[in-house]
Amino acid sequence: MEIEKTADGSYTLYVPEMDEHYHSVKGALTESKHIFIEMGLKHSAVNEPHILEIGLGTGLNCFLTFLTSEETCRKVHYTGIERYPLSIDVLRQLDYPTLINQGHECNYYAIHQAAWGKDVTLSPEFTLHKIEGDFTTYRFEKGYDIIYFDAFAPEKQPEMWEQSLFDSLYHVLNEGGILTTYCAKGVVRRMLQTAGFIVERLPGPPGGKREILRATKR
Repeated sequence: MEIEKTADGSYTLYVPEMDEHYHSVKGALTESKHIFIEMGLKHSAVNEPHILEIGLGTGLNCFLTFLTSEETCRKVHYTGIERYPLSIDVLRQLDYPTLINQGHECNYYAIHQAAWGKDVTLSPEFTLHKIEGDFTTYRFEKGYDIIYFDAFAPEKQPEMWEQSLFDSLYHVLNEGGILTTYCAKGVVRRMLQTAGFIVERLPGPPGGKREILRATKR
């Protein structure tokens, strides 16, 4: 695994075995903020949202959500599933707190040091529940308002982009709940529609992908 600097100055991870990056090389931070915070969290009208992230990874999406919840005093219940947790050494090399918010450095590492399989209170506004497991076989309980779908690309990890999995995610979302993803491929859009979602094509992050997808449960 290699550390690479992206176009906005933030870092991402490159996995040579898969020839795949954890984030867009056109801007890791820009991508996460746009797709998951602006088009996901801030779009939701739920006062105290329950969020599910598919692919906790570097914790960047989780950290940005934590910071947003602190800024807006909006309570968030955050669940993240990850099959291959990253080491603290790798996370320190990414150095996200220095770039994003040095005052909350301890909170970024608290995300990764939190116990698995139980609710952990990171602040009065933010509760984290981490699942170490395989998304393709795990059975989630109902009750989510927002899903951040941040798996590796379909051509790199096709087993994460199956119709049955999108059907399951539709099932666990509350009515009016939303799913956001960076992938705007036609096959993904059609699978989301088949699952029952109303799907929007939205402008992608500045300097990045042309389009992203947001899906809403009818």
